[in-house]
Amino acid sequence: MTLQDADRRSIDPPEPDLTPGELIDRAVAMRGKLRERQDECERLGRLPDATLQDYLDAGFYRVMQPRRFGGYEFDLDTFLHVAIELSRGCPSSGWVYALTATHTVLIGSLEEQSQIELFGDGDVRCPGSAIPTSALKVDGGYRVTGWWDYASGCDVATHFNGHVAVVTEPGGEVVETRAAVMPQDQLQIIDNWDTLGMRGTGSRRVVVEDLFVPERHTAPRPNAFHPVVPFPGRGLHSSPSFYGSLASLLISEPTAVCVGIAQAAIDEYVENLTTRHQWGPMSPMRSELPVFQRLLGEATAYADTAEAALHQVGQMWTELARRSMETGELVSDEDDRRLVVIEQQIVELASKAVETIFRTSGSSASRKGQRIERYFRDLNMIRTHVTLQFERTWENVGRMRLGLRPEMPI
Repeated sequence: MTLQDADRRSIDPPEPDLTPGELIDRAVAMRGKLRERQDECERLGRLPDATLQDYLDAGFYRVMQPRRFGGYEFDLDTFLHVAIELSRGCPSSGWVYALTATHTVLIGSLEEQSQIELFGDGDVRCPGSAIPTSALKVDGGYRVTGWWDYASGCDVATHFNGHVAVVTEPGGEVVETRAAVMPQDQLQIIDNWDTLGMRGTGSRRVVVEDLFVPERHTAPRPNAFHPVVPFPGRGLHSSPSFYGSLASLLISEPTAVCVGIAQAAIDEYVENLTTRHQWGPMSPMRSELPVFQRLLGEATAYADTAEAALHQVGQMWTELARRSMETGELVSDEDDRRLVVIEQQIVELASKAVETIFRTSGSSASRKGQRIERYFRDLNMIRTHVTLQFERTWENVGRMRLGLRPEMPI
């Protein structure tokens, strides 16, 4: 069904004439404020209320949301710009944004009636988890009992997108995997997030007990046996984003945060070099010494290359999505995985920048609460994420290039 044939219910975005450049400028302008709130965010273990309100006022969560339902329907590269700048201000605050904002694309892939119901008044913040829990198929939908860990941003969400493994009888074999969108007020949040880094993300466990989820609020999702699946809502919106591949879209989120952290570490390194002496008050300023000048240049090279590559990924992803929209052919699993490979290497470049800065900033920079210390542990915490284990992706991509079937989902 096309948009012209569909129910014309729509919601105007708050600022109909807002441009991508203006949205990015707002994110840049928020850097300083977010840096001032880093300690508060980490202490709370969640996004501060003031930061959430700033995000809502700026319209950040609507960046890729369908225009028909109150969003701006900008492209992936605009989202990446915003996510980088917010993460450059505060890694945890950037993470909560990044792992929520693009999920309006997932809701925008559901059937039309679901989108009308779920987008509601246009305020949608929907974190998710791809590790499935069990769902029993019943008339009209599914009954879900279970939990999902690592639900980043669940404290400030309006909805949650949890993957489910569908069975037709209790204890039966899984017949398919689906994504199920649930209202946040139906979830119980368990505070089990106590980690080395990214402490302010609120990546807690969410639990549901015998929750009925209508069939229309779910959609097929990729798994090891069906890595590429069609979405029922395609054709309702004009943006190519709703035809894009899923894995590389989702992995672009943590990748953007890592690039933002690398740029933030360089900002702090410049401050370190221009305000501190090499050894003590009688020694030269660090900025005067060629060794530190070289190290700053090296870290800048890593971070700038990472950022340039990520924007290229955003443009490549959109071009593949546009081709899918025009031809009707889904983006291939191999194309999606090859974008993931690039994203994973971007994270490694960002990590090299931060590690170089941390190692050469002196022991004082590793004291608890120092920004360089936070950036080091935050980025290394992100690198433990299951989707960023590049050795596995290398193997799968290599197998596909040899005409073999991949052995793992990513």
